[in-house]
Amino acid sequence: MAHLGKKYKAVVFDLDGTLRHSIPLGGDVFTEKVIELGLPVSEETHLETGRWEHYYWARSPELMRDSVKFDVDEAAFWGNYAKLRLGKLGANPAEVEALAPQVRQYMNDEYRPKDWVPPELHQILPSLRSSGFKLAVLSNRRSPFLDIMQELALEGYFDLIMAAGEVGNWKPDPKVFEPMLSRLDLAPAEVMYIGDNYYADVVGSRNAGIKPVLYDPRGIFPDADCTRITSFEELPGLL
Repeated sequence: MAHLGKKYKAVVFDLDGTLRHSIPLGGDVFTEKVIELGLPVSEETHLETGRWEHYYWARSPELMRDSVKFDVDEAAFWGNYAKLRLGKLGANPAEVEALAPQVRQYMNDEYRPKDWVPPELHQILPSLRSSGFKLAVLSNRRSPFLDIMQELALEGYFDLIMAAGEVGNWKPDPKVFEPMLSRLDLAPAEVMYIGDNYYADVVGSRNAGIKPVLYDPRGIFPDADCTRITSFEELPGLL
């Protein structure tokens, strides 16, 4: 473990998909249902769709377009998302139209994920704190999420917990990191940021001058052009 004289003085984490996981994962359940309905999907196509999913939700032009197009019609938005995902999984236009309502109904009626925290965090986070590192969470959520951190039994480990909605900017916009740096009283080069979404977390933190680390336990981004870990047990070795 590093000491205070080392390069990094703070480690900042993304929330969803990094500290907090949904079990089972919605994308996995979606693909399993599609296969059950008769559409063959290879493992590689499933992983490619996972990469697309990360791209889409990282404030992509497509997400911004769909958010405006469907505005307050949440059901229409998710119906459209199901069609987009089916297309990425290899469905032709006729299959997309036929399968989308069935998959959406199934997800609405049956998908009830539970929150899960990688258990090693409960050893690693206290160890980082005792070694002198500042710890923070910066998420693209719209509103504060301290209640979620409390439910996950994680709130006590962190010096700072911020939602992008409090800032008014969103990853991958590098401006979202500026208030965090100010409150931590650190320069970008003194901070490491860990997240699971290459397009939001790695691109955003890198453009802010912060060291990006991709947390990729599912192997979605095996060729990422950044430091990549598949378990938090690898984190101390980076510091």
